[in-house]
Amino acid sequence: MSITDLYWLPKQTTTADQLRKLASAASVEWSELTRLAAERLDFVQTNRLDKIFTKHFTAVNPPLELSAKPVRLAVLSSSTTDHLLPAIRVAGLRRGMFVTTAIGDYGQYLQELGDPNSKIIAFDPTAILFAFDAQHLFGNAGFATSAEDGRALVENALQRVCNAWKLARERFKGLIIQQSVLPTAPGIIGGNEHRFPGSLASLIDSLNTGLRSLADAEGVALLSLDKVLMSDGLAAWHDPGLWHRAKQEISPIAAPAFGDLVMRLIAAQVGRSAKCLVLDLDNTLWGGVIGDDGLEGIKLGQGSAVGEAFVAFQSFARDLSRRGIILAVCSKNDEENARSPFAKHPDMVLKNEDIACFVANWSDKAGNLRSIAEQLNIGIDALVFADDNPFERNIVRRELPMVAVPELPEDPSLYARCISDAGYFEALQITKDDLQRSGQYRANTQRELLKASHTDLVGYLKSLQMELRWAPFDRLGLQRIVQLINKTNQFNLTTKRYTEQEVLAVMDDPEALTLQLRLVDCFGDNGIIGIVIGKPQGQTLLLDTWLMSCRVLGRQVEEATMNLTVEEANRLEKNILVGEYLPSKKNGMVREHYKKLKFGLKEEKSDGSTLWQLNVPDYQPFPTFISIVRAQHD
Repeated sequence: MSITDLYWLPKQTTTADQLRKLASAASVEWSELTRLAAERLDFVQTNRLDKIFTKHFTAVNPPLELSAKPVRLAVLSSSTTDHLLPAIRVAGLRRGMFVTTAIGDYGQYLQELGDPNSKIIAFDPTAILFAFDAQHLFGNAGFATSAEDGRALVENALQRVCNAWKLARERFKGLIIQQSVLPTAPGIIGGNEHRFPGSLASLIDSLNTGLRSLADAEGVALLSLDKVLMSDGLAAWHDPGLWHRAKQEISPIAAPAFGDLVMRLIAAQVGRSAKCLVLDLDNTLWGGVIGDDGLEGIKLGQGSAVGEAFVAFQSFARDLSRRGIILAVCSKNDEENARSPFAKHPDMVLKNEDIACFVANWSDKAGNLRSIAEQLNIGIDALVFADDNPFERNIVRRELPMVAVPELPEDPSLYARCISDAGYFEALQITKDDLQRSGQYRANTQRELLKASHTDLVGYLKSLQMELRWAPFDRLGLQRIVQLINKTNQFNLTTKRYTEQEVLAVMDDPEALTLQLRLVDCFGDNGIIGIVIGKPQGQTLLLDTWLMSCRVLGRQVEEATMNLTVEEANRLEKNILVGEYLPSKKNGMVREHYKKLKFGLKEEKSDGSTLWQLNVPDYQPFPTFISIVRAQHD
């Protein structure tokens, strides 16, 4: 299995016929393109689909169905990359994202960034990908006679890369992606190449190590092709003949995988990565059928290679949970039988408490997946469904094309690698709140049980003993703040996105309002669940951003936040609050948000966007059962 094959995507026998049909069609639907993009396409098929896409949709004629803002990606490189652009655009289609691309002249990236009249400046990218080859970065000096000279070459190359990032940041505010350097140099002494730090192969290794540290420090996303090559091998990605003839460092055969890797990073930056792994049970988490074979008859754990493979897959799922991915179960089974291994089998890695939502019945799985998304209060497009049964996989793909369904290999020992290689859960960074998320969703289940035990809402809210802890934006919470702003889609009044640098700029404005909100109750800490940004306009404070996690709605958090916002407006000596609502495909639930909070309608535009106004001196606080406390950070 090679990542270049996109083997986790389903391979259809009708793909070629569908491409021919669409190529001659007078018009095509966006949904037809995204469905085809979700199939396993080779380089030729990818290019054919891209031609259809670019024929019917352009920057001035984007599809109306978009739920995410268009992406403008600039590729600046020291090698030939034109052949990679169609694959990037198709990888965007695969995620329902509209992507346009621009490419700098061969090796002219510094000139492109420095010239105010260049085509890259005019393109105004929302993301920039830098791709440099070793020959460009080290030149003819790509060999050192001493370790000290080798370190100097690496430091010089890192400085050149950092200068390119700096130029990009001066011009643009979007995501910067740096491709790691492909280890194309042959070894000089063999398996102990690290003992010859002056060889080009060693210099590339040192450079990639330095790039990781530098990218962490500068907030740059890394496209780690050198790590991919550890499993795929260099030959799957690089053809020396094409390099010498056309300076194509990435082989055309690998272009579809390259495009997918690039778009994973961009999708993660705008909150389009999956949030939940939904697991089938029989022959997915253990071998056999629990209802027929019984607890003693299923294959799990020591004693057989198959049993150990299922343990390894469960361990992988548990580790995903520990880093913040929600786990759910969707199984055609009797619930009591389905739960018994979680509670009673000694080799079961996953336990009942690891599963945020457990659905086992005889209903169709597509319907159950809808129910799981509803119970977890997440979008159905945030689900990844892992099932060993091809029949069930195909039904879910047909009924719920927005759900990611990996084509699991027949061998269970390859399940974990398949889901990992597919990159559904790509993240640019992991925050403290991410590490606590699974526990937060389990606690949410306990809250719902408590709610069911109360006959009145007032009694339920009182029993939660809620405390809203707030603080202005600070560097301690910076990563989570940026993550929430770029991931939250439903309870988000404007869905405006901020880069880390833009958040820092707001933090530096003494007249701006910044709130990071954390909700704590008797079941634990929900983490940072809300963000408010208010921008000063004379005596007015414009609420540029107001977003919240949907899992805390219905607990008076909105009202408590409003009370706090008015208090802070008074402190800033602002007499008027203006709230803005910009409609998107997913945020219709907050259309009346400001109306519910006592704002008056100020303006309504034809596109559905509205402005709301509130006079601060006239405001009467909402009564709530939430204590508001300013957090003290060390």
